[in-house]
Amino acid sequence: MGELKITRTQAPKAKLEDESKLGFGKLFTDHMFIMDFDRSSGWHDARIVPYSDFVLDPAALVFHYAQAVFEGLKAYKNEDGEVLLFRPKDNFVRLNRSADRMCIPNIDADEALNNLLELVRMDSGWIPTAPGTSLYIRPTIIATEPMLGVRASDKYVFFIILSPVGAYYAEGMKPTRIYVENEYVRAVPGGTGNTKAAANYAASLIAGEKAHEKGFSQVLWLDGVKHANIEEVGSMNMFFVIDGELITPALNGSILPGITRDSILQIARSMGIKATERTIAVEEVFAAHEKGLLDEAFGTGTAAVVSAVGEMTWNGRTIKINAGEIGKYSQMLYDKLTGIQMGREADEFNWVVRV
Repeated sequence: MGELKITRTQAPKAKLEDESKLGFGKLFTDHMFIMDFDRSSGWHDARIVPYSDFVLDPAALVFHYAQAVFEGLKAYKNEDGEVLLFRPKDNFVRLNRSADRMCIPNIDADEALNNLLELVRMDSGWIPTAPGTSLYIRPTIIATEPMLGVRASDKYVFFIILSPVGAYYAEGMKPTRIYVENEYVRAVPGGTGNTKAAANYAASLIAGEKAHEKGFSQVLWLDGVKHANIEEVGSMNMFFVIDGELITPALNGSILPGITRDSILQIARSMGIKATERTIAVEEVFAAHEKGLLDEAFGTGTAAVVSAVGEMTWNGRTIKINAGEIGKYSQMLYDKLTGIQMGREADEFNWVVRV
């Protein structure tokens, strides 16, 4: 793939001084990483350049046939000012799994990680340090060949952009209200639900808009065949604590294998918590609530880390979970995981990479 070329910006952007106003994904750093692919040369011309617009042909295949995959991860500064990344290699491995499904050529995960580390070093001054803040990292691959015809592209661009962010939810750790979607389908086995394909998120927008109009934070998707079994929230995997047991839907081909999900399972088991991956019906969750056995519900993902669910609505029925408060499992697992990410807790799993 060749040597990494670096061009530094001559016009640094002004940083937002009040980190409490960062929001999520609205501000971007000075530089970005780019690499090109064509069938004759493979991946080539790796470079870090000033953040700028792309120029793409209107016939670029990504616009017409949605050949695009992406990832999301974060960088943090610990109390000593060290820059830390959490399981970054796993994100590039998963990016390649998504690419396989979308007929996109694989990148070299080790080289991608090295290039990311250099990019983060260059823009480390953008990493916020206020509680709950971080540097969000978005690696993406898009098809760029100008051609109208349903087939895999012969040209691609792999790029990484960085965004200093605050909490994913403006309300912070306050438990969210979740709407269980019955009409629309996010994914089915054999589809692309277990990948981070851009088209998955476009397909989820209509249900999200409907839920937001009703005052809900997120949509909880059911399986696409029976409309009975819980799959995931739009940006998170789901967990339930029923009678002291931590339960999350098993990976079935239509659920994204979340890196945060896997981390929570490993942490829970290391703490002696019974953690089970299995099919769980929405009816089971509501029945457990009626019996007083539904202790907690929460989502997990890179952006929110752990997001407690205080209320769920399904088929006109609404249940309040743990009196609408954050439960002990949600708080304990959040504290442990973010403690590892921020360098406050011992990294017994060897997840953290120092920049």
